Amino acid sequence: MSPAPRRRPSAVRLVVPLLLSMLGALLLGATTATPAGAATTALEAESAQLSGGAAVSTEHSGYTGTGFVGGFTDAHKGAASVAFSVQSSAAGAGSVSLRYANGTGAAMTLSLYVNGSKVRQVSLAATANWDTWSTREEQVTYAQGANTVALTFTTADSGNVNLDSLTATTGTGTGTGTGNGSSGLEAESAQLSGGAAVSTEHSGYTGTGFVGGFTDANKGAASLTFSVPSTLAGNGSVSLRYANGTGAAMTLSLYVNGSKVRQVSLAATANWDTWSTHDEQVTYAKGTNTVAFTFTTADSGNVNLDSLTAATPTETGPVTLTHQAETAFVSGGATTAATTSGYEGTGYLTGFTTAGARAVLAVNAPSAATYPLVLRYRTPNATAATVTLLANGTKVRVLTLPATNGAWATASTDVPLRASLNHVTLRTASGDNGNLQLDGVTVTGSTPNAVRGATLPYTAYEAEAGTTNASTTGPDRTYLTVASEASGRRAVVLDQTGEYVQFTLTQPADALTLRYSVPDNAAGTGTSATLSVYANGTQVRDLGLSSTYSWVYGAYPYTNTPSQGSAHHFFDETRTLTGHLAAGTVLKFQKDAGDTAASYTLDLVETEAVPAALTMPSTGFVSATTLGVTPDDSTDDTAALNTALTAATSQGKGLWLPTGTYDISGHVDLTGADLRGAGQWYTVLRGKNGKGGLFGRGGTSNVQDLTIAGDVRYRDDANFDAAVEGDFGNGSSLTNLWIEHTKVGLWIDAPTTGLYASGLRIRDTFADGVNLHKGTAGSEVSHSSVRNTGDDGLAMFSEAQAVSNSAFRFDTVQLPLLANAVGIYGGNANRVEDNLLADTVTGSSGIAISSRFAPVPFSGTTVVLRNTLTRTGGYEPNWASKLGALWIYADSSDITAPILLQDNTVLDSTYSGLLVSWQKNVQSLTVTNLAITTAGSYGIEINSAGSGTFSGTTVTGAAAGGLSLAGGFTVNRGSGNTGW
Repeated sequence: MSPAPRRRPSAVRLVVPLLLSMLGALLLGATTATPAGAATTALEAESAQLSGGAAVSTEHSGYTGTGFVGGFTDAHKGAASVAFSVQSSAAGAGSVSLRYANGTGAAMTLSLYVNGSKVRQVSLAATANWDTWSTREEQVTYAQGANTVALTFTTADSGNVNLDSLTATTGTGTGTGTGNGSSGLEAESAQLSGGAAVSTEHSGYTGTGFVGGFTDANKGAASLTFSVPSTLAGNGSVSLRYANGTGAAMTLSLYVNGSKVRQVSLAATANWDTWSTHDEQVTYAKGTNTVAFTFTTADSGNVNLDSLTAATPTETGPVTLTHQAETAFVSGGATTAATTSGYEGTGYLTGFTTAGARAVLAVNAPSAATYPLVLRYRTPNATAATVTLLANGTKVRVLTLPATNGAWATASTDVPLRASLNHVTLRTASGDNGNLQLDGVTVTGSTPNAVRGATLPYTAYEAEAGTTNASTTGPDRTYLTVASEASGRRAVVLDQTGEYVQFTLTQPADALTLRYSVPDNAAGTGTSATLSVYANGTQVRDLGLSSTYSWVYGAYPYTNTPSQGSAHHFFDETRTLTGHLAAGTVLKFQKDAGDTAASYTLDLVETEAVPAALTMPSTGFVSATTLGVTPDDSTDDTAALNTALTAATSQGKGLWLPTGTYDISGHVDLTGADLRGAGQWYTVLRGKNGKGGLFGRGGTSNVQDLTIAGDVRYRDDANFDAAVEGDFGNGSSLTNLWIEHTKVGLWIDAPTTGLYASGLRIRDTFADGVNLHKGTAGSEVSHSSVRNTGDDGLAMFSEAQAVSNSAFRFDTVQLPLLANAVGIYGGNANRVEDNLLADTVTGSSGIAISSRFAPVPFSGTTVVLRNTLTRTGGYEPNWASKLGALWIYADSSDITAPILLQDNTVLDSTYSGLLVSWQKNVQSLTVTNLAITTAGSYGIEINSAGSGTFSGTTVTGAAAGGLSLAGGFTVNRGSGNTGW
């Protein structure tokens, strides 16, 4: 017996009579518009993707196609697999029917997987012998677009079968919206006239023959007419299969419902036995349509016609988009709309006709590869759309999307992605018309983003959750204690030789980041020591640690002088490449005899798989090293970088920073510049003496894939530099940046509009992590991790000018040492959505909506939506005040514009879960579906005038009670409130 090898899905045959396998979509550029609707497709196993020992064979008879797939033998148990690619026009239930042979005499099993997830073990009954074939049908659920269906010989299966083919039946859509129905029509079955006649004299036709007679003798008369039913009126297409052995392009005229659409040019084929296809867009009426190809007196004719595939508008089922367009970041004129029907989700995007309009989607990929991408879109008229697809800032291709005249349709392409977070952009570039509205995209094989908080490339392990023979400090939230600044308010202290903490890795890794504290010296200038790192009992390195960038003293804004007392800012972080560590590795941090610090307080470790260094794009960039910049020589590169940026930008190119460390002591100026590095672990801009950073001076700039490592050791707002600061014009991007030891991470000023900042790691700053300041508009910080800031983690400060229509979305903020995880100070219609916020320390809340610092008053609706706040709120010693996890603070002025708090979760707040204060008016407050669980004071505490409406708000475990109400505030109670 030789169980057959398997093949990969390439040739797809429609099993339904008279239907052709070709979908009636247009192939334009690299994009295929795919019709939606039911289909049954037969896939030969020998054309599938084979792995693990599965291989094509022909030694047994009775198979279809060119062979079958064997190799599912015991030698390949746990490995052999065959994977088919199945296109489904709609998400929903369907089936697969497997044709197989099993001559073992007993039922054997394989495991069925769809899109990487095991569906079930499949039992394949014995057949009479190896030349006898049977079928087994299984019900499955398909995603919209490309699906992978695999049969795998796992270690739990008995295998030992041969596979011949798979027939996939995808469901018919019955929801709202329109797509395309596809029907195939043989020419010999059409209505013939004027000398057109059925013939079989040439080979290669489908069906029972083809139609000839389009000869010069029948010029002005020969015609072939098809009848095409359509359930809806709208745009569609026809695809004509023909042969033209004349050696030159020939023409026929296309008519729909009696009206000439256009003259059609049919390119020459190699000979009369070679067939080609030609696609044309048409508009169908509802009901029966006639589609004719006629040899008019204006045509050259002399072609043979084999078949027609018609793609007509039809109802589609509900689609399942992996990325809804309305969740994208938009700028440059693209906006969300919900004015018509047929879209999925809560809306769609429009406004791409403006040059520079863009939508950016955060896409999480399990590994670096090229992934199928399907767009769901429509054009508002009969003009095809063009738009540019980019991945991580690099152009992939211009997409040409067939016109749909208002009907929703899909178009297929692919996109190269990195492992973990990617930024996929549709942008109307120069030469594009942007004539589309976007419902969303499906990236087959991508993995879901985090539901709340940032999608991050690493796995975090809390020290106190590891195995240790040392002591644990905390929990303690008291300001100026080490535990109060630890994640979860607990850490492990190694203060004796031989003490350790260890973790078993759940994911493979080749790099780690350790958050730690070692004691400072008496001068406040910092001490250094090593800590030993082991993998599975073998030492892999001595990790260098230092207190240089931690420990500050005295009163705000703090110094490096220990004699002033009040020490805090205890923790710092270090990162290192480790070499490969497999999942299951025991990673241990141990104080050995040569590790000389008096103590090592370990808070957490993050491990990750670091990709190889990026290479310079093949076009559009110039390397800094060819323009006089020399990394890794410890000389000051500031002037050279500025000169190189000016030179590259003047050539219309970006500046590439190869792997290395570039020392900077001042501003590196960006004016419409594209600055890229080889990755966060490879390209480093290193500051000096508190100075060094990027400064935006207008224009549309892009900065990505590098680290900015500052040299700030205490807070000095007047003299030290931010990592990224200034005016970033319209439509700039800051992505995949690691920022540490700077005054501020990002300080963005007007007239910045449409800035997209994502994939940031901001660590150990001495003031804010991010501050969108003074007139910044339409900007977003998303999928970023911010930790150990000296002031607000994320802030919007409407000083003198309103920050407007901006958002903090899907961010993770931990341990701001002063002030709030998120602070919104005035402004117009800003949003805080889907964030994870934890462990504020002093003078702090989790989210503050505040008129403190005399900002421009609030206007529009400020939205705080779907955030989780854990162990937030804190004591303000200057006021002797206990601040809530959520804090609405009317300080310098009333807050009368609407504030919406909806679907937020407050866990284990230090004091009250929601605090509304102080003595001024807070009007138009709406609180919906707020869950407060365990509060150190009240569930809800209000010390203000004004009014608010509460519904679905629940309080459990509040130490002081559910509600404290003072100041004349009116609580309007809706339904669903409990516990207060």
